[in-house]
Amino acid sequence: MSDLDIALKLYVKKCNHLLEEPEIRFAGIVDKDGKLIAGGFKEGITPHEDDNAKLQSFFEFVSKASIRKEFDESLGPINYIAARRDKAVLISFPFPITQILLLISAEPTVNIETLAKKVIEIFTDVN
Repeated sequence: MSDLDIALKLYVKKCNHLLEEPEIRFAGIVDKDGKLIAGGFKEGITPHEDDNAKLQSFFEFVSKASIRKEFDESLGPINYIAARRDKAVLISFPFPITQILLLISAEPTVNIETLAKKVIEIFTDVN
């Protein structure tokens, strides 16, 4: 089994762990081209956006925005980007070394800081 296969299995496991959280609707790993490589929607959840092309465009936009480094020197790297919408909260966590990001969609009632701490806990756990 290659290192990539091992990493993908780990990402799937961690996304599934996040999907156990009641307010999370979607947890996925997106590559630098905006392609979903692991994770997805919680079982039984219908996406708010049913047009896959629009969802793919959103992945690409978030991927590019999260990996930007223009203010890293003066402000530090991006820890996460969050957008609160009427129907959902969207949060992206970049992993700059591997040029991937974690994208989460959650219910609008979610506490963003609490969720961010949970994500860090899950993704820094090596198991």
